[in-house]
Amino acid sequence: MQLPQKTILVIEDDPDVRRVLASGLVAEGFTVTEAASREAAIKLLERCPVDLITLDIGLGSDDGLQLAREIRTTINVPILIITGRAEPIERVRGLEHGADDYVTKPFHIREVILRVRTLLGRYDDSRENQRATLDAYSFDHAILDLRRRVLRRLDGDVVELTETEIRLLELFLRHPSRVLSRDEINTFLRGRDWSPLDRTLDGHIARLRRKIEPLSDTPHLIKSVRGVGYVFCG
Repeated sequence: MQLPQKTILVIEDDPDVRRVLASGLVAEGFTVTEAASREAAIKLLERCPVDLITLDIGLGSDDGLQLAREIRTTINVPILIITGRAEPIERVRGLEHGADDYVTKPFHIREVILRVRTLLGRYDDSRENQRATLDAYSFDHAILDLRRRVLRRLDGDVVELTETEIRLLELFLRHPSRVLSRDEINTFLRGRDWSPLDRTLDGHIARLRRKIEPLSDTPHLIKSVRGVGYVFCG
């Protein structure tokens, strides 16, 4: 089973540096989105989930350190600062503003790749350890109780789900904002006993949407990712 690519957001106002970072990351199998300013970065983050951010703290008229703090208050992804400011105090300031690691320019792309992989592995391990201990997940005015195998709205009403729908929702809640491929979802639900031509999954998704989405025709929780699978945005 091939795992979906991790998505890296490169925030860098120098087009040459941005090109080096993007091409190096793509060559290593990552999906890359790019932003040259704070405004462009915020718009991308509102629209597309990412797994890691590289950030230049010298973004022209924008304050990269303030942007790091702003990002940290909204999403929990690793932030790797890549900047020409080599003074030790700048490294400290970057870490204080929410960055996880710090690389100075000029850099070797292999060092950046190594630090990216290390940060992603650290975050993945931390998230899996946290989720493995959870008996319940809350989202969008509802709580999935895994011990009792029941979905209950905050007003107390129970949402009737089949066991397959509970397992499907559990998978999404364990991996929020991560694009899950059809292969991953089908393997989780049915093991190896499924065919790539089988469209049963689409039916499960449609029924689950009708039960948990206010407007299932325009879903905001379970979104389709063309050619890949689905992502849970709750």
